[in-house]
Amino acid sequence: MHRLNRLNSAAHRLVLLTASPKTTNPKRLLRLSPPFRSPASVHSPRRVMDPSSPAATTGIDDFVHVGEGDQISGENSENPSENEGGNEGNDGNDGNSFHERKVLPPEFSRSTVKLTCDSAAEGGECDVYLVGTAHVSTESCREVQAVIDFLKPQVVFLELCSGRIAVLTPQNLKVASKLEVLPGAEFRVAYEEATKYEAKVILGDRPVQITLRRTWAKMPLWHKTKLLYSLMFQAVFLPSPEALTKTLKEMDDIDMLTLVIQEMSKQFPTLMETLVHERDQYMSATLLRTAREHNSVVAVVGKGHLPGIQKYWKQPVEVKQLLTIPSQKDTVPVRKILATIGVTVAGVAIISGLYLSSRK
Repeated sequence: MHRLNRLNSAAHRLVLLTASPKTTNPKRLLRLSPPFRSPASVHSPRRVMDPSSPAATTGIDDFVHVGEGDQISGENSENPSENEGGNEGNDGNDGNSFHERKVLPPEFSRSTVKLTCDSAAEGGECDVYLVGTAHVSTESCREVQAVIDFLKPQVVFLELCSGRIAVLTPQNLKVASKLEVLPGAEFRVAYEEATKYEAKVILGDRPVQITLRRTWAKMPLWHKTKLLYSLMFQAVFLPSPEALTKTLKEMDDIDMLTLVIQEMSKQFPTLMETLVHERDQYMSATLLRTAREHNSVVAVVGKGHLPGIQKYWKQPVEVKQLLTIPSQKDTVPVRKILATIGVTVAGVAIISGLYLSSRK
């Protein structure tokens, strides 16, 4: 139980690191300056496609194409050649060119799942390899790099959205900066590996701001209060970076974020639905749409999403519904909400003060 409490405490902060809405300002996302590119890929500018663009709200009809210095624009996304400086014809991994099929070695089977579907690309079929990761794991980074290097797929699909694109750049956060492997490192590894041979990179997760808003809208007031208190309380007693690193090493083969969500969903049932199940459906639909236009795709996602993506593969998914923010019929007075939050903050402040004074 003590170990689980430590895990919950650490993971609350890690959830915020990997799903923070702070980078969702549309103005900041309109232009991706050179720092967006990882150091290993400076020599090879590539495009990133994000199905979470405004066009996606109509059922993922279009992808946003982003190249070096390009502007993200739903209007320009209809003309890829204009967005990418006419490089479309030089793309060796274009969906219309035939891709040699390869058989993944048995040593990768432990964390990799293969799916297939019909494709409009030459050959008529697409192989999709789901690489399940532990999010904060050196071994996961190695596996991602090895699988992509061996298969050299036309597309690398990431469990990210435009609101979390900062994961692909160095982070200077208090805890993350002292961890041996930063949260989301496997996505940066996948991105860097894809740029080595000019593969397409697709950000296929649901926009984080929609996920958080749906989660919040579906929670009753009492659960919202408990969740706020829990997050604030755990943030005060966050373990040291050394202790956190040790815990992560002990659980190197586990998708810790999904595990924590599963534990928290015992108190907050809607968390599992919106943070895991709905995203499984969304990513399954996005991945299938992508696969139907190519011959080979490698998808890098948390291990906790593997069963769900497999479950919804080729199944009808109401994408529009997953992008809709539920209306709250029973509106709670603002005064009541502020009073509840005030009590929560006061409680945390008192407990924090007692805790800190006891350590002096």
